[in-house]
Amino acid sequence: MADAALLIKEVSNYLKPQDVEHVRVAIEFSRVAHQGQTRHSGDPYVTHPIAVALILTPLHLDVQSIIAALLHDVVEDTEITSEQIAEKFGLPVAELVDGLSKLEKIHFETREDAQAENFRKMLLAMARDVRVILIKLADRLHNMRTLGSMRPEQCERIARETMEIYAPIANRLGLNEIYQELQDLSFKHLHPNRYTVLAKALKVARGNRREVVNKILDSIIRQLAKKHIHAEVTGREKNIYSIYKKMQIKSLAFSEVLDIYGFRVLVEDVDACYVALGVLHALYKPIPGKFKDYIAIPKSNGYQSLHTTLFGPFSTPIEIQIRTREMHKIADAGVASHWLYKSGHSSINELHKKTHQWLQELLESLNESSNSAEFMEHLKVDLFPDAVYVFTPKGKILSLPRGATAVDFAYSVHTDIGNRCIAVKINHELVPLRTELRNGDRVEIITAPHAKPNPAWLSYVTTNKARSHIRHFFKTMQSDESAQLGERLLNQSLQALGIKPSEIKESCWDKLLRDTGVKTRQEMLADIGLGRRLNMVVARQLACSGETIAIENIANPVITIQGTEGMAVQFATCCRPIPGDPIIGVIKSGQGLVVHTHDCASLRKGHSGQWLDVIWDKNITRTFAVSLKLLVANQRGVLAKVAAAIAEAESNIENVSFANEGEYTALHFTLEVNNRQHLAGIMRSMRMIPEVIRIFRVQNAG
Repeated sequence: MADAALLIKEVSNYLKPQDVEHVRVAIEFSRVAHQGQTRHSGDPYVTHPIAVALILTPLHLDVQSIIAALLHDVVEDTEITSEQIAEKFGLPVAELVDGLSKLEKIHFETREDAQAENFRKMLLAMARDVRVILIKLADRLHNMRTLGSMRPEQCERIARETMEIYAPIANRLGLNEIYQELQDLSFKHLHPNRYTVLAKALKVARGNRREVVNKILDSIIRQLAKKHIHAEVTGREKNIYSIYKKMQIKSLAFSEVLDIYGFRVLVEDVDACYVALGVLHALYKPIPGKFKDYIAIPKSNGYQSLHTTLFGPFSTPIEIQIRTREMHKIADAGVASHWLYKSGHSSINELHKKTHQWLQELLESLNESSNSAEFMEHLKVDLFPDAVYVFTPKGKILSLPRGATAVDFAYSVHTDIGNRCIAVKINHELVPLRTELRNGDRVEIITAPHAKPNPAWLSYVTTNKARSHIRHFFKTMQSDESAQLGERLLNQSLQALGIKPSEIKESCWDKLLRDTGVKTRQEMLADIGLGRRLNMVVARQLACSGETIAIENIANPVITIQGTEGMAVQFATCCRPIPGDPIIGVIKSGQGLVVHTHDCASLRKGHSGQWLDVIWDKNITRTFAVSLKLLVANQRGVLAKVAAAIAEAESNIENVSFANEGEYTALHFTLEVNNRQHLAGIMRSMRMIPEVIRIFRVQNAG
């Protein structure tokens, strides 16, 4: 096997002799395990793991990674187990292989569910050991290089997944060469005609522009040498997909994309980067707005460089990157620079910390996802950050996705800051929380101890961290409040059966949870509060007495409405009940208890759910919204008089609108009232105003 010999030669360049011998053993182990198996191309299957290991050798990955690459498919595709790998090659190798193996033995309803769980497993393994994703990316790269032997629909599906997930992960980890090759190969299979046309055009342009490129290269080298700057200058060609993307975004023909060539300048230190920039700006005029300083503010994947675009000869735009050699190492190898350059340099260590933090935050947000579609949406959003850089009040720089708002910023600082934020100052000015952040903004979040998230935030936050923590807050809050209501409902149902709640044995609860498949008592109570389970049925199951009690013969318990139940009890917007109104409750699945007035028109139209008798608590202190309609004479100052009367009656106006009705004006108010008596007092005050012709409460508007 020529590839096996090449692999041994490559690893011999940087591994110890005993480690090279372990690699030989792993090659033979993989060959025997995959004996008789072939790829779609007809090649022996073992050629694939050897090729994957070869892709990793330029990154100088350790012996465990190389062996894991050679064995990455044996658990999935052969009879070999993880235990056998651990016994022969050690537990770390077995854990790497396990992180790379798919969940083939678990049945999933859809391909999307299987894909989501595979990614979730991979990310969990990646958070423990970043080598998992390095091997996985090498695996995907070789699969993409040999994709032509598969059916067209399979090619398209794999290429799309690579473009949407794997290429962005490679970019996020700073693996630039792998990132660009994955993009180009995906583009080739997704749009074969476009790829072919562009590849040919690029080949022609390469020859036509060689003279111009050489002239620019010579002038840059001479100018830097004249200023005594020791630099290594090279030309670089943009990859095909990046050219295609530029043509798409800017609606350009290929002939209009002049900057398919760029130049890279490597210097000794950071100071030399800025000196070289000044020299090049003196040589060719810079294009306004085309300068980016990624040295002062590095990209989230650790990338550092100065980017500038200049007007070159014949008005040709020239893209130039200026960086130190240390920065170049990270730009080429990203997170893998730890193995490639064992210098212990602070920037490499910082990159590893940032990568680990990113993975932890990503997993935290993905664990909140309720289904595979939401999981994949979170993953894709997080992989396309297009960052904006903002400052905290203390001058710390935070990187957020383009389009991020002040709420995203608050959650990126700390979950508690996000949950308690009430306002924001951007560049010392108070602005709405939904304000989008721009590069260089100084952001200060104002919090309050008892503040809580607003559901409306979900409509404009962009980061996974913010979205998942807001959702988690409301899920937890709803669960806690629903469990409290469920406990009240269950206790009253037990009392209706003549059973004291305190007399229910623990064994009865255990049997109920076992029989229903519910994990905890809290979850069962929350289900009752949300109307997913009938409280009387659960009460009868808990009785454990063996007696059969007909539900229809048991009187419904009376529930006391305190007004502090939170999300578990909702007050119907169709009739807007307030304390003092005769009321009735309906338990609707997933919504909990909904309280209506007893004569609500929407109840007469029919409803689905369990009826409950409810009464108001005598000591309610909160306020309730109520709708009023006033017919008033068309006279100046009447609105001010009505508003003054409302204020004197100690009520707040939530909303007001008006409309002409012939010779009168109709004023529509939404007011905050304590109870029915309070409302009656407000209405009496309004009737004292001469211009008020008629006043009545609006109910059943829905």
